[in-house]
This record gives sequence, C-alpha cells and structure tokens, in this order.
Amino acid sequence: MNFSFKEIFSVFMVMFAIIDIVGSIPIIIDLKNKGLKVESGKATLVSTLILLVFLFSGEALLTLFGVDLSSFAIAGSFIIFFLAMEMILGVEFFKGSTPDGASVIPLAFPLIAGAGSITSLLSLRAEYQTINIVIAVLLNMIVVYVVLRSTNFLGRALGPTGMAIIRKIFGIILLAIAIRLFMSNVAKSMSNFFPQFFENVSML
Repeated sequence: MNFSFKEIFSVFMVMFAIIDIVGSIPIIIDLKNKGLKVESGKATLVSTLILLVFLFSGEALLTLFGVDLSSFAIAGSFIIFFLAMEMILGVEFFKGSTPDGASVIPLAFPLIAGAGSITSLLSLRAEYQTINIVIAVLLNMIVVYVVLRSTNFLGRALGPTGMAIIRKIFGIILLAIAIRLFMSNVAKSMSNFFPQFFENVSML
C-alpha cells in the first residue's frame, strides 16, 4: 500500500475531467426546473458507491451478468443521448413521477458515475495504487457534492436567458459525447465479434 500525493493528484485530475460535474450544471438545473427531486447527498453517495464497487469488482460483476464493458458503455450512451435531446429539442423523456426523482437516474448514473468514469477507473487501477485511486475518487465526490449544493445559486446568477443558451450548447456537447461513446464501443464490440464469427465459419 503506497500512499502518493502525485498519484492522487493525477487520478483526481483524470476523474475530474471525465466526470465533468461543472459541465453538467445546466443539466442538473434543468432537471430541477422540471420538478424532479435532486438530493445532493443521495446522488453523491450513490455515485461514490457505484464507482467504488466497480473499482474493486467491476469486471467480475459485469462478467457475472454476461455483460462486457463495451455493452455497458453503449447502454450508458443511450441515456446520455436522450438527455441531450431533451436539452436541444425541449422534449421530455425523464418524468418526475418516481419517488427517487433524478438523484439516482440520470444524475448518479450516467452523469456522475457513468460508463466513462467506470471504464477509466478500471484502466487507472492497472497504473496506480488502489488506495490512491480511492482517495482521488472521494475528493472528486466532495467537489460533486459542493457543485450540486450550489446549482440553485448558479442558476440565479446566470438567469433564464443565460441558462437557455448554455443548455443548448451543452446539449450539443452531450450529444457528441453520447455518439462518440456509442461509436467507439460499438467498434470494440464488432472487433470482438467478427474474429469469432469468421473462426466459426472456417470450422464449418
């Protein structure tokens, strides 16, 4: 168990960029404006648990259900895609009728602890000590909690016009992220499938 400030800082910056909680502010405000209940503590806690569970047993857990990382990422890309369409077109896919509101879905997953965050954690584990990754994740979750608690203030500061503009811009960015996540993981899935397919054909 090698504690390292350098490793903690490196992992923190990587995860901060991937989680991009600051870039998700317009989405969070939009969810609140639609009447969805957003509990900062609950969203942060669920996100932390998801990330830590996948850090220690992610690949084994997915294998248990017969799901690979690429398929998991593709599923997350669909949720991100629908969020983007809400922001760009003004349509509504996520309703506020569930008792949990938006704290778990889509906030905790896939916005905070999404496919990108999970796959990145599994990749970082091969390069950094687990204790340093855990500390970096916890530090990121503190930042997430602070941002979630501050979204109402930020919404008032930006105003309706500013929020409408930012909502459209980030909707397009989110759509691009969803498409990129979908395309890259479809490519991985296809590359895994076709070698097996041609191998089976050649054996006939």
